[in-house]
Amino acid sequence: MCGIVGLFAKSPAVEAEMGAHLSAMLITMSDRGPDSAGFAIYRDPAPGAVKVTLQSPDPETDFADLASDLASLGIETLGLEQVETHAILRLASDKGLREALAEIRPDIRVMSRGNAIEIYKEVGLPEQVAERFALASMSGTHAVGHTRMATESAVTTLGAHPFSTAPDQCLVHNGSMSNHNNMRRELAHAGMAVETENDTEVAAAYLSWRMAGGENLGQALQHGLKDYDGFYTFLVGTGTGFGVLRDPIACKPAVMAETDDYVAFGSEYRALVSLPGIETAKVWEPEPATVYFWERS
Repeated sequence: MCGIVGLFAKSPAVEAEMGAHLSAMLITMSDRGPDSAGFAIYRDPAPGAVKVTLQSPDPETDFADLASDLASLGIETLGLEQVETHAILRLASDKGLREALAEIRPDIRVMSRGNAIEIYKEVGLPEQVAERFALASMSGTHAVGHTRMATESAVTTLGAHPFSTAPDQCLVHNGSMSNHNNMRRELAHAGMAVETENDTEVAAAYLSWRMAGGENLGQALQHGLKDYDGFYTFLVGTGTGFGVLRDPIACKPAVMAETDDYVAFGSEYRALVSLPGIETAKVWEPEPATVYFWERS
């Protein structure tokens, strides 16, 4: 089942209301995924720095004194902002961060890292998740979201989407891959770490691996058509835009809309009806085995 939504702003007005638009879209997809929800939003880039999203099951304990404890291990922070069970950590460099966290805060998990990306996800209804992280108040250049109905793994925070396996990259997914265990082993040999049992994280790691080898997102998605075995719709975020790909059969629902102000994606059209100007937008169903990508220079 599951629901996917995404929004790419072409105008400052849509950027200013990015979180409000995505929140409404995400909540509309609640009956496609009531178990957990999450979103990645690209905002507040940190020039010359790295922004890391952290998550903890015990945030009051784990985030207290974290900056000073990291400093004692030689990792200087530029700022730490707690957002409910998550925190945004800014660093000059994240080299050695995972090893340091494993030593001093083993329960903390890294949700994302990069220049602009922030990922928030938790168990619960999409409306509850959106409210916990004040999504409606956020601005941003683009964002993707996911409502999950767990079928292949447990209902946990780490099993929720999006998944991020490289700087400023993320993936949300509706469908199932039958060969993800083989891909997981092949990626491990290539040095790509996959932390959960979720097949979506495997797909994210595959794309990150191909892009690390020099391919752009479109080329990586195109290669995936040969290597993935299953039925799926992918919505992939990068630091400059997002891409969409459906498998060659395209049995999972998907619809897109474009105006002069935005590009939007939803698992169903009803996820888009609250967007401004939707009544005059170009609306279409993405073609099977076709890569769509929007990017800002």
